[in-house]
Amino acid sequence: MERESATTYEPKRNSEIRVFESLDEISTDLAEYIAQISEISVKERGYFAIALSGGPLVSFLGKLCEAPYNKTLDWSKWYIFWSDERAVAKNHAESNYKLTKEGFLAKVPILNGHVYSINDNATVEDAAKDYKFVIRQLVKVRTIGVSESNDCPKFDLILLDMGSDGHVASLFPNHPALELKDDWVTYITDSPQPPPERITFTLPVINSASNIAIVATGDDKAKAMHLAVFDGTEGPEAPALLPARMVKPTDGKLVWFLDKAAASSLKADKGSDASYEHHEYLP
Repeated sequence: MERESATTYEPKRNSEIRVFESLDEISTDLAEYIAQISEISVKERGYFAIALSGGPLVSFLGKLCEAPYNKTLDWSKWYIFWSDERAVAKNHAESNYKLTKEGFLAKVPILNGHVYSINDNATVEDAAKDYKFVIRQLVKVRTIGVSESNDCPKFDLILLDMGSDGHVASLFPNHPALELKDDWVTYITDSPQPPPERITFTLPVINSASNIAIVATGDDKAKAMHLAVFDGTEGPEAPALLPARMVKPTDGKLVWFLDKAAASSLKADKGSDASYEHHEYLP
């Protein structure tokens, strides 16, 4: 019996685009994807270091809280981080930590000591410095891996959501933070979306991950999706510094999880820049 179907495009090296019929199918496939990376990481390294984003992304993690994953995954080896956070209190409605705790962490047996939230009692600048220090200490003991290419932390998986403007984490289009090469974690005080103060991973850290997954759903993401993945975009719509387009794994792999609305602009390009395959996912 067919469980779900997805269309897969492969527009770039080390990247894959999966397009699903429904949000529920995205959640199902994403859970299996995360579970497989978790199992491989625990087997190879003894740890699974995953960085999450907030917003709608948390709603796609629900399948991990259900059978079989809630019983079969080695949750004791999971280490949780955030690729970005809003500079608000942990109990604030806009806190990525709060969203993740209520929607995911409270429903699975991850050890409290393995959850590394961003300091909400410090200034946004100090919070970024603190988080970099915490990550550096965990890299030293290899709880988080290290990139052989640039000495950046090498997370097993960084899970991102793309905004309609093409932003990922708290890296926004044409923002100076996109140019940072040496910082692992930075802060911004001028986010175009509220709240203005945020902490975020930099592109070198995101691109150093073993695996990167980006979820994008809704027709408001279609234009940004087109600009992010196709190299032939020219003219006035050509992206200058579009964060999602700048996600290019150094040694890892990028997988996009899209619904049909977000992928609608890709179909016109089938057969040009992208190779095209149709996959049936069977139980």
